[in-house]
Amino acid sequence: MGSDKRSTTYLEFDDNNLLIELFGSHENNLKLIEKELAVSITTRGNQVVIQGEDELTRIAGRTLAALYSHLQDGKQLDSTDIMAALRQAGDKEPHEETYLTTKRRVIAARSRMQAAYIKALKENELVFAEGPAGTGKTYLAVALGVEMMLNGRLDRLILSRPAVEAGERLGFLPGDIREKVDPYLRPLYDALHDMLPLEFVTKKMALGEIEVAPLAFMRGRTLSDSVIILDEAQNTTEVQMKMFLTRLGSNSHMIVTGDLTQIDLPKGTPSGLQDALTTLKDVRGVGIIHFTERDVVRHPLVSRIVRAYENKETPH
Repeated sequence: MGSDKRSTTYLEFDDNNLLIELFGSHENNLKLIEKELAVSITTRGNQVVIQGEDELTRIAGRTLAALYSHLQDGKQLDSTDIMAALRQAGDKEPHEETYLTTKRRVIAARSRMQAAYIKALKENELVFAEGPAGTGKTYLAVALGVEMMLNGRLDRLILSRPAVEAGERLGFLPGDIREKVDPYLRPLYDALHDMLPLEFVTKKMALGEIEVAPLAFMRGRTLSDSVIILDEAQNTTEVQMKMFLTRLGSNSHMIVTGDLTQIDLPKGTPSGLQDALTTLKDVRGVGIIHFTERDVVRHPLVSRIVRAYENKETPH
């Protein structure tokens, strides 16, 4: 990346209180940047000195400046923010700032691909997002649905996923229908509760304005004035996927997310997500976003884990 020319970049910051958060405990934030970019970072009071390959020192400088601005806005800082800032600083074409607003937080795109995803969500009635865990596929889809609900642009937010990966065999699970399906829908509840107060979610669910249901419950319905999200779509069959997509009613948006490396269908059963991505790739009104391990925004180790598995599965 870049040339072999070495250089030194100097940065100076005004607020010493923010520097404590910027550097991190035992300067762990700076150490993470050093490790990711192979640069050397030293601090002298409120001055930061970065040494290393010319282009990499500039990326490190842009990263620290962006993180400092992040702190000035009153936001918290963690390792995912640092990795996101590193990606953005290294982009040849920086992505536009893209936000989704919920009751509990403003959610900003953390990579150029996330920004493209949010743009696709706002411009298309049907969007497919495929890629590894930790890229924000489901979280941003839920955030868009919540934002549209809060803005009064839709009446219902419907979240769905295959209830049991291999065939939705609910009868083998103990308890009533809610107890049977809740464990499989837990990630969707978690996303909702991260964006909305518990009492708001409870009220909306009681009114039927927020619905979390297994895919099997979609059969025979026409869903209008809604945002409908299908998560873990790699575990749908071709018949299930066609059934789901044809539920789309007037003034509605559908978002389909999944990871084609995590298919749990019986051996020999084609994935409905794979089939839909091929069948619908040229259909007007359909947006398709492909994430890679570079877009992972969870703990930085997750990105390295995904990459290791991809390397293992790629023939050499």
